Amino acid sequence: MSDTLMRGSSAGGEIRVLTAITTELVNEAQRIHHTYPTATAALGRLLTGAALMGAAGLKNETDSMTIQIRGEGEIKNLVAVTDCQSRVRGYISNPYVDRPLNDKGKLDVGGAIGGGYMSVVRDLGLKEPYVGQTPLVSGEIAEDLTYYYAKSEQTPTSIALGVLVDTDNSVLASGGFMIQMLPGATDEMAKSLEEILKNLPPVTTMIRDGMSAEDILFRVTEGFSMICENKAVTPKYECKCSKERMEKALISIGADELTQLINEQGQAELTCQFCDNKYMFSKSELESLLKRAKK
Repeated sequence: MSDTLMRGSSAGGEIRVLTAITTELVNEAQRIHHTYPTATAALGRLLTGAALMGAAGLKNETDSMTIQIRGEGEIKNLVAVTDCQSRVRGYISNPYVDRPLNDKGKLDVGGAIGGGYMSVVRDLGLKEPYVGQTPLVSGEIAEDLTYYYAKSEQTPTSIALGVLVDTDNSVLASGGFMIQMLPGATDEMAKSLEEILKNLPPVTTMIRDGMSAEDILFRVTEGFSMICENKAVTPKYECKCSKERMEKALISIGADELTQLINEQGQAELTCQFCDNKYMFSKSELESLLKRAKK
């Protein structure tokens, strides 16, 4: 099943649902970052969550959202960036985490991240970005994102995320869904959804069984009258780095440090943390950047 993100809402507009299949996206992230299974699950869950949140909360092409997890375990830093079209990129500080399965028989993402906090930055092109921060409740990511919505945005939300990793480190299935209760939703609706979610198989099981994002959308809202948007989004792992951006990064370190870099090394190699692309700068290029830094 190819990667797809679908949006839908109840006929009365009281419930909003987004579902995503992100298997190819997370496989690309695993290839770039060379992650081990537990790290793959952690990064894949956050990237999938970011894809859902970008589709739900961003409208304009220039809008962006950055989700960062600062953990106290083996994974100390986990970042995902998304736009309104669910084009995501991510970074993990320790890609080589492979812990024993937890007591539920699943990859122990919560144990790898430990305690800490999550921050969400939405840049909508205004003077200041919107910043929300909440403590981690489990480190399992889906629960932490659900808690973020409850505390920072006061929107009752349920998020499920899953990444199934094969023995060769490839991703067999990855995806997730987000259900939000909007103004007009009743306690009865909430209780009905809770019952559905209690009996729902893991999202990766549904994907492995051949269910599409649209199938999953109707499965998680069984019994509700749902309207599914015709236009599907294809979530992708896409980095926006360029040599020009790297030039700006070098200029930003200041003239003194650039001078030291020229004198001591005579060249520079910068690596993008999101896609592992490398950018070389010769001595003459650095000297040109130094002139710009002094202006």
